[in-house]
Amino acid sequence: MPCLRYRTHMELDLAAKRLAELGHSTRLSVFRHLVKCGHDGCSVGDIQRVIGIPASTLSHHIARLVSAGLVEQHREGRVLHCIPKYDALDETIAFLTEECCTGSCST
Repeated sequence: MPCLRYRTHMELDLAAKRLAELGHSTRLSVFRHLVKCGHDGCSVGDIQRVIGIPASTLSHHIARLVSAGLVEQHREGRVLHCIPKYDALDETIAFLTEECCTGSCST
């Protein structure tokens, strides 16, 4: 039996969802661009200009990142901003490495 130690199935499912969304090249590009923009994020228009995909396609990818809890959005007038959720990214990375170097999985 494999040695898998995780606190809850919910935690495992959430980590899997986040990793799956980041596993798509367009969403990964969007998220990496948002990280470059920093804690203030950037506008959807800026993301579209940099990534170079149609607005409807970008909207779909951003919605998936929001659904996974990796991005939040807020509106300033007519401009929609996307902000990377660094705490969610940190949680996901911590989940992947939480048992690093803990030794053998044998019981």
